[in-house]
Amino acid sequence: MADEDASGGKLRDRLARQGEDALGKVAQELLENPLVMGAISRAFEARERAVAAQETAMSALNLPSAADVERLTRRLRSVSLRLEAIEDGVDRLDRRFENLARAAAPAPEHASEDRLAAIEAQLSKLATEMANLSSALDAAPAPVPREQERLAVESPARKAPPRTRAASARAARRV
Repeated sequence: MADEDASGGKLRDRLARQGEDALGKVAQELLENPLVMGAISRAFEARERAVAAQETAMSALNLPSAADVERLTRRLRSVSLRLEAIEDGVDRLDRRFENLARAAAPAPEHASEDRLAAIEAQLSKLATEMANLSSALDAAPAPVPREQERLAVESPARKAPPRTRAASARAARRV
């Protein structure tokens, strides 16, 4: 029985090798045949023309091709990655600002004293400004430059009483 299995295995291996060799020879002969090669090249050319016609038709219908969808997908991934990087940067900045705010915040027991000192400083500053304004208001007005002085305008001449016809005739005779 072991001999039958061994001889069957050898036979199977030999048949497999012979089958592979036969298939290799057939494929080689087909590839060397100009008629078969011409048919294969025409089939590939027809496929390329069909793909070009399909792209033209889809373009005319304003439909995206698979390449357009793939390109858009790649760009969308790129934008998504950039956005995630920006979000990470914003999170880092937010943490930094929180740390700086905690470090800059005064201790609770000194907060009221600091605030009171700031209010007193503002009050003294306002008092100084009020004193300056008061002294400026008490001072005499600054003299007006000569170019801006008002000139005295003569009073209008007195009108003569209206003449009568007789007075007009006398005045005409004199002339």
